[in-house]
Amino acid sequence: MRTLSALLVLAFAVAPASPARAQVTSPATKSGRSTVYAPRGVVATSQPLATGVALKILQDGGNAFDAAVAAAAVLNVTEPYMTGIGGDMFALAWSAKEGRLVGLDGSGKSGSKTSYEALAAAGEKSVPYRGARSITVPGALSGWNALIERYGSMKLGEVLQPAIRIAEEGYPVTPIIAQDWQHNENVLRGNAGAASTFLVGGHAPKASEWFRNPDLARTFRRIAAGGPGVLYGGDLGKEIIAGLDSLGGYLTLDDLKNQKVRWVDPMSVDYRGYTVWELPPAGQGVAALEMLGVLRGFDLKSMGHNSARYLHTLIEAKKLAYADLDEYIADPEYMKIKAQQLLDPEYVRNRAALIDPNHAASRPDPGKVATQSETIYLSVGDQYGNMVSFICSVYEYFGSGVVVPGTGFVLQNRGAGFNMRPDSPDRIGPNKRPFHTIIPAFVTRSGKPWLSFGVMGGSMQPQGQVQVLLNLIDFGMDLQEAIDAPRFRHFSGTTVAIENLPDSVAQALEAMGHTLRSPLGVAFGGAQAVMKLARGYAAGSDPRKDGMAAGY
Repeated sequence: MRTLSALLVLAFAVAPASPARAQVTSPATKSGRSTVYAPRGVVATSQPLATGVALKILQDGGNAFDAAVAAAAVLNVTEPYMTGIGGDMFALAWSAKEGRLVGLDGSGKSGSKTSYEALAAAGEKSVPYRGARSITVPGALSGWNALIERYGSMKLGEVLQPAIRIAEEGYPVTPIIAQDWQHNENVLRGNAGAASTFLVGGHAPKASEWFRNPDLARTFRRIAAGGPGVLYGGDLGKEIIAGLDSLGGYLTLDDLKNQKVRWVDPMSVDYRGYTVWELPPAGQGVAALEMLGVLRGFDLKSMGHNSARYLHTLIEAKKLAYADLDEYIADPEYMKIKAQQLLDPEYVRNRAALIDPNHAASRPDPGKVATQSETIYLSVGDQYGNMVSFICSVYEYFGSGVVVPGTGFVLQNRGAGFNMRPDSPDRIGPNKRPFHTIIPAFVTRSGKPWLSFGVMGGSMQPQGQVQVLLNLIDFGMDLQEAIDAPRFRHFSGTTVAIENLPDSVAQALEAMGHTLRSPLGVAFGGAQAVMKLARGYAAGSDPRKDGMAAGY
């Protein structure tokens, strides 16, 4: 096998590197990258080694599903504060053989020992945000395996080999990842296993500093040899539960044994001749679809891209969709409505009518339905016509902050997605899926695959996806241009941050009642995208991350 360094200097179509991290050093986002065009296959990820590994698998005859899981495993090594087998994963996958889009939910449930009553009796006003009590069953590995077993052409043990090698040998840390790692040193210092795994000489690695994770290499070898059962009830699972028991965690070994993925039917809305697809709850994908439904009734192009009127309209649509998200979306077994009700045309028209063209709403109420009853993203397209929109996350930076010594990976704090509201369908409790922020997206046109894309970044994801999509459909940008274009990120109330905002537009937005926050230090999301052309593919990668798009 060629070395990764040799791989990356071969004559592939590779996007030029970004000169700086826009969202921290400057609000500017124009990267100077070109859209990658390639005849046979493409990959877009947030870290170059992951892109290189996935591309090599495609070149050697593997398919998009093999490449996606291999890249996800490498990102567990190279972007460990974002992702890994201690977290959850979701995918939207176009199966060329079946000629259809399928959805995969690789998320886990809360532990059997989770108790709202106990938390309330102890006077807790919010759910545990970090530590052992915030940990839910890690579903990512079960999802990786399910995707490979159903659609891959390789074995799970084979696609883990590049990640094992990189974890064992080490690699130089890239600049944006190093910066985020350093900003979260304190999370690691709170847990002995996390500190020994992810601090080098007592500190987070700097850009270009060498980092190894031999514990993770050993864990991956165990999984390669014994399969996912090593974690889900086997020896690795027993070690994790023992470690969490000592910290007061809520998980049991049976919780791990009972982990199952869900193959689900994606949800969709039509937008100006395109069909946009998202996974159903417990994820927030329905918010992106509701936003698009609201925005269908506006002539956005005539407003002008990122004009005050345009930004105001999108921000207000976001507020409406997120109000519904907060009120209704949870584990579907506990929801009081069907998510599809939020996409009903009449319901969406009524929501759109609430947008005041001249004034920013502070806190819009959720609608009344007709019947009451931090993350990695990657995308791959292969020579066979398969496309994968893939996302995997440990939720917050370094998740729960807990690493069981010797395992090499952090466990997610997805339990923080619950709440303590007595009447909420997302109220914390045992054996429930928490509200999820991570959402892959997919677009078809006339029933054929067109775009596999995502915008990682917590609550930024639906609003980021919509902005990238409007750049492509309403404003005719090419793929990299649509990713590079300045974005807004609405937080709560009237507060919003916007990249590259001219003074005249800022003044107009403030006159409408928007409260503008400095964009410096704000995460505006990291997009990766693969587009199917009449012949071949296009791909783009966000300059706000360390990654790249590549093809062959």
